[in-house]
Amino acid sequence: EMSVAEVYIQACKLVGVVPVSYFIRNLGSPNMKLTHHGLGSLGCKALAIALVSDMHISNLELADNHIQAEGVKYLLELLRANFTIQHLNLSNNHLKSEGAEHVAKMLLDNISLKSIKLSNGFTDDDAKHFADSLSANSRIKELDLSHNEFCGRGGEHLGQLLNNEGLEVLDLSWNHLRMKGAVAFSAGLKVNTMVKHLDLSWNGFGNEGALAMGEALKFNNTLVRLNLNNNCITNEGVTMLCRGLEYNDTLRVLLLAYNSLTVEGALALINVVKNTPKTALEEINICNVLVNENFVNLLEITYQEHPGLDVQYGGVGGFIAKKPPKRVDPMKVIQDYLDSRKLRLWDFFRNIDKDGTMRVPVADFRKAVQQSTIPLSRYQIEELIQRLDRDRTGIVDYR
Repeated sequence: EMSVAEVYIQACKLVGVVPVSYFIRNLGSPNMKLTHHGLGSLGCKALAIALVSDMHISNLELADNHIQAEGVKYLLELLRANFTIQHLNLSNNHLKSEGAEHVAKMLLDNISLKSIKLSNGFTDDDAKHFADSLSANSRIKELDLSHNEFCGRGGEHLGQLLNNEGLEVLDLSWNHLRMKGAVAFSAGLKVNTMVKHLDLSWNGFGNEGALAMGEALKFNNTLVRLNLNNNCITNEGVTMLCRGLEYNDTLRVLLLAYNSLTVEGALALINVVKNTPKTALEEINICNVLVNENFVNLLEITYQEHPGLDVQYGGVGGFIAKKPPKRVDPMKVIQDYLDSRKLRLWDFFRNIDKDGTMRVPVADFRKAVQQSTIPLSRYQIEELIQRLDRDRTGIVDYR
């Protein structure tokens, strides 16, 4: 017959911790924000004892309380008895691998949780626990696994996690999903039928990941919002991503800010919207990219066909970089020069090698080439010397 506050105070005495006055003052509110309160595992135990009989709190924020794996174990017991808590934040609590196992068990047993935040520096092996537990829990709608350390194998496990039939919002920002991990995760997205909002920012997907994501977008027909900010994607990667966007008719928001894009990448994105009648894209964010007049004109034409489109770019002042001139092989320059004069390559070297040893000091060789009428630049002469004197002996050996 005790109130929740009385139970909590007794529980604090029992485990030997100081009661959190904020908790007592805000009982009856659906939102209980206990971040940065230094609860520790025992403080979490007292809280769990009190919350067993609470029927009001639906959102429980416990970030940054150093509750560790032991504290999660008490929360596991709590959630077996409490069916009102729907949103739980356990970020920054030093849970480690043991805590990941307890969280996975919690996700298997609990029937009320709809969203959970788990930014805790978890590793690849921990990702498997979440993938296994969520494959049997379709009640979780929002999952935040940002600020962890998922890499290659983590990407594979998270790709399997996408088999979940209830998950709609997934945050994987600030992980290490690149190359193998990015490709494996994207393969899982290809067959996913539930996730609508996906945050992959700050992962280093790169062009390889962009290619895999483009392939996934050809088949995925549920994703509505995709965040690929800060992912080391270049114009080449955007081109490959656009190949998937040509087939996609559900994605509305695409965030690509702070990647290595220039005017070429920006033009590719607008062209894919302009040339894809069934596209659903409404917002494209490339806010750090400087564009040119051609981009602005193309965007105006595209706006007429897609009046709901919103493109955020950095301003006008960008340019398309000229391709570097094709590198000319210095040996070919010499050969062409000799051919035009009907001379042999042998004659060229013999003219420099007065002693007939087939070995010429680098300094003499350089001087002879510079004094000749062969159209070689200083850089081409140095390249030629490096090739003919690979071991840097100071002697050009033309045998």
